[in-house]
Amino acid sequence: MNAGKHILIVDDYADALDMWALSLRALGYRVSTAADGAAAIAQAERLLPDLIVLDLELPIVSGFDVAKRLRANPDTQFISLIAATGYSHVKQLDRAWEAGFDQIVIKPCDPDMLVEEIERLLLHVDEPAIQPSHLAVEHGHKNG
Repeated sequence: MNAGKHILIVDDYADALDMWALSLRALGYRVSTAADGAAAIAQAERLLPDLIVLDLELPIVSGFDVAKRLRANPDTQFISLIAATGYSHVKQLDRAWEAGFDQIVIKPCDPDMLVEEIERLLLHVDEPAIQPSHLAVEHGHKNG
């Protein structure tokens, strides 16, 4: 299922970036990384990954603004987007949905749970954006 799938991970916290990249590469995904919003936009437009895991609180350009830019671009508008955030406040989550994210995970996020959300989105890539997974948000509340 993951053979040939390309994931871009964007986080300014190097440990999270490294942990998620290592876990996904071990499962056979092609992984690229970026540490800020401007680099995320540039890489998304150049690489056209299948899915992006995007921190919301990024330097230079926020994850919210990255999502809006990608959704407004015909070349990147259909890339699946997962918001990764340390905030579980309803206002932040609502802002993420409004920005165009397909899913939200609350950090710290277990790598297995992130993979579950990635696989769920990649399986539904030809369908309209799915509704929030209660598992992702509820699990995040327990760990976050």
